This record gives sequence, C-alpha cells and structure tokens, in this order.
Amino acid sequence: MPPHRIARDPWLDNAKMALVTLVVVGHACALLPADGLVGHFYDFLYAWHMPAFVFVSGYLSRTFEYSPERLWQLVRTVAVPYVVFECLMALFRIHVGGEQLEDLFTDPHWPLWFLTALICWRLSTPVFRAPPAVIGLAVAVGLCLWSGTVDGETAEMFDLTRMIGLLPFFVLGVHTTPDRLERLRGPGARWIAAATLGAVWLLAARTDDLAGTHWLYYATPYDELGSSDARGVVTRLALLGIGAAGAFAFLALVPRVHGWFTRMGAATLVVYLCHGFVVRGLEYGGYVEWAAAHPLVAPPVTLVGAALLALALAAPPVSRRLELLVDPFGKAERQVQQAVELSVVAQQPGNLPAMRTQEPIR
Repeated sequence: MPPHRIARDPWLDNAKMALVTLVVVGHACALLPADGLVGHFYDFLYAWHMPAFVFVSGYLSRTFEYSPERLWQLVRTVAVPYVVFECLMALFRIHVGGEQLEDLFTDPHWPLWFLTALICWRLSTPVFRAPPAVIGLAVAVGLCLWSGTVDGETAEMFDLTRMIGLLPFFVLGVHTTPDRLERLRGPGARWIAAATLGAVWLLAARTDDLAGTHWLYYATPYDELGSSDARGVVTRLALLGIGAAGAFAFLALVPRVHGWFTRMGAATLVVYLCHGFVVRGLEYGGYVEWAAAHPLVAPPVTLVGAALLALALAAPPVSRRLELLVDPFGKAERQVQQAVELSVVAQQPGNLPAMRTQEPIR
C-alpha cells in the first residue's frame, strides 16, 4: 500500500504560486525605466511581497527539527540546488553576458541569495521556536535593526545583512499556527485586506521622500542610505510593520479554490530558480534599451510576459523536465521508490499476471 500523504492546502499553494509569480514580475520590472507608474508599482510590490514570501517560508518550516531526515531534506532541496544553479548562473553570466565574476558561492548570484538565507533560517527554526512568540519575534526584530548598522565584507558574504533584515518575517511564520492563519479568512477580513493594500499603494507613492527603494531590500547599511543609525532604526521598524500588514492583507485575499493554478504551487522552486536566465538573457539582448525607447508598450508587455513566464515554467510538462536540475537527488529517490512500489505490487498473489493457455487448433 502506498504511504499516506497529507492533503495539500490549496490556499497555501495558491499563495506560493502567486508570490513566486510576483517575484518574476518584480525582477522583470527592473528592466524598465524606474520612474512614473512603473517605479510606484515596483515600490508597492517590494514593500510586502518578499515579506510575504519569507513569512510563508517560515510557516512551512515551523516543524523543522535536527533529525537526519529533515537535515537531508534541507541539503537535497535547498543546498544542492544552490550549488547547481550557482554554477549554471555563473557560466551563463560569463559566457552569455560577458561578465567578470568573483567570490563564487560566497556572493550569491542575484535571486540565489534566498537559498542561502533559507538554509540559515531553517537551521535557526528550533532556536526561535523554543521561546514564546513574543520573545522570539523581539530577538529577530532586534537582529534586523542591528544588521543595518553592520558594514564591511563580512556582512556582504551570503547577503547576510538581507538575510538578517528579513528574519522577523520568517520567525513570524514559524510562530503562526494554522488556527491563527485561519483568522485571515474571518468575516470582513477581505475588506480590511483590500483597504490595507490600498493604503500601502498610497504610501508607496512617497517612498522616495520617506525612505527610498533600496530600503525595501533590507540589505544596505543605514549610513550608505544616507541615514543615521537612529533614523535608520525608526525607518526599518516602520517598514517591518508595513511589510507585515501587506503580507497578511495579501494572504487574506488569496482564495482557497483548487484548480490548475493551485497545482502549479508545487513547482515554485522551479520558477524561482529558472526565471533568472530569461530575465538576464533579455537584459543581455538589449531589452532595457528597447523598453526605454517604447515607454507606453514596454510596461504592459513586460508585466504580462513575466506572468506568462512564471506560468510556463510551473506548467507540469516543463517543471517535470526541469526537476532534474532543481532536485536531482529527489527525482532519483522518487524513481527508485516508484520502482520498488511497483515491484511489491507485482509480487502480490492477486496481481500476478494470468498465464495464457494455448487454444486448441480447431
């Protein structure tokens, strides 16, 4: 009998697929001139979509423990893909983009910083899960605020400042139970969520006056952003609140319906790791110059194209083939397991093929 599998929550799969699609859209927006409505949309998106992405990652990691099975799963599903795609992205940037790269593996290439962060976040899960939620979250917020004062090469390794800067959202996810998450679906929650995202949209219009786009990455030291430590702490605290409010508002608006979009939620890592080659390829091919020369056509083409790219990569015929790169050990393990299960089923007496007897010649 095949092992019992826990049913997937369509709400989370819808949220994961929507968020990874927004990641692709955000990266594609970087190919457009950062002014006007495009710049406003970019700031609005980055105010909450990565906090939401990290929060969901924390929620899905809340049961992590230092067992051989879970540690191997972390190596297989995160560390191995990081090594594989760090090499692939480096080769792509060198031979296609003509770039000169340094510090391979210690300076993650573009979106790969999330994998190194996820390794550290997940390993820290038991530590932050042990104390009460208030204490764990307070420590994470304190580390986040402190990371803005750190400068130097050590802080840049593995994007440590960004990793620590976004840590509160991960810890918040670790301490969120299914019952607490269900409150986002209470009466009137969607109206409040829509109003919250509307308020974030209005605030994003003043990002350049209040903080600046680079504040939204949680990666740059306060002094490099032209701020004192005191003002930096206050600004980052405000951004943490806005990010959390926007993340919860987004989750409250995600439907719990099961369909083709839901099924794509199992392929979010494929989308995340593979879309960068397309976006970088467009950059190398002169898309930035084309977008600047076509200010009316480029934004809708870019946004729709980015969404379609995410859906194409997550489509089962594509994601199944890319799975060999994203999770080579897992794919091999599943193939072996399927072969063993088929062998066991075939050896059961009731499943043995019946022998044919030769019909007499008439």
